Amino acid sequence: MTGFRKFAILYWIVIGSITASGQDIHFSQFYASPLTLNPALTGVMNCNNRFVANYRNQWASILKSDAYNTYSVSYDRKIPVGRADYFGLGGAIWSDVAGSLNFGTMKGLLSLSFSKKMFGDRKSSHYLVMGANAGLAQRRIDFHLARWGDQHNGDGGFDPNTTSQEDINGTFDRDNFAFADVGVGLLWFSVFDENNNVYIGGAYDHLNQPNQSFNSNNTITLYSKYTVHAGGEFGFAKSMSLLPGAVMLKQGPSFEINAGTSLRFLFGDVGNQQAVQFGVWGRVANNLSESLLMDAVILSTRFDYNEFSLGFSYDINTSDLNQASNSNGSFEFSLIYKICGAENRGVYCPEF
Repeated sequence: MTGFRKFAILYWIVIGSITASGQDIHFSQFYASPLTLNPALTGVMNCNNRFVANYRNQWASILKSDAYNTYSVSYDRKIPVGRADYFGLGGAIWSDVAGSLNFGTMKGLLSLSFSKKMFGDRKSSHYLVMGANAGLAQRRIDFHLARWGDQHNGDGGFDPNTTSQEDINGTFDRDNFAFADVGVGLLWFSVFDENNNVYIGGAYDHLNQPNQSFNSNNTITLYSKYTVHAGGEFGFAKSMSLLPGAVMLKQGPSFEINAGTSLRFLFGDVGNQQAVQFGVWGRVANNLSESLLMDAVILSTRFDYNEFSLGFSYDINTSDLNQASNSNGSFEFSLIYKICGAENRGVYCPEF
């Protein structure tokens, strides 16, 4: 294989991982990662401060130590303004690392929102929320860990020195780079009482479509991403409710829908709120060569105790890849901690 051809192959592998598969990080528990879902969710809570941590491990059954690992932490707060409106201010940092070449992305975002009460009273309210975020990201890859066909001889031997550093630098002149990123979002929610609410929102990420090429002489833009999400809570007994939800993601040629519902059991009383949830969700996606297919069934659970919420989910792979994965998809963990403080204007938003 010539030097040009082998680097061309790696070039399209790297670029394909960015553009063809084309999706940002996303969590099966999308409802438990508000700032990475939609900047309009910043500060939308019934408390004054919120800390969120998320972790996702994917394809460990296939990739072993090279599995996809995604981490996210965020903080946001609600700031009252006027008689019934709010500002939301927050920030998030997330990191994603995958594969034997340590292909990774780290991003930090600041987000701002404004919640405007359209109509309603103290216990029944209807709000329109506008949000935006902006930040910096770094993308990196370790080309020195790559293996090439001409590094293997016919006797099963391996010589890593066959491909030189000069050859690598001749095709990829940077192994890491930084870029700015900007996004906007909208949200509408209606709260009817403490156990009944609905919401629908949308976000538009990567407005500036930053360059993602590892060759500074080329320009390969990051696809803009469109997100639509909706859900709510519907109480049907004194201590039971359904929490349906759905999210649709469209980024370049990639398309995904994650939808399902959780059943919530509430225990305790005011000042000692305890709840447990059990959910079943389904993820439908395309694989670029086919139309939509069933990618995974997701089982989830969540435990709420006063200001703490702890969630777990597991993706059962149902696509053709299950022959290699043995149906093992990914494990996900979420932790939410809220500080409510003294300010209280009654029920004003859904719980996330």
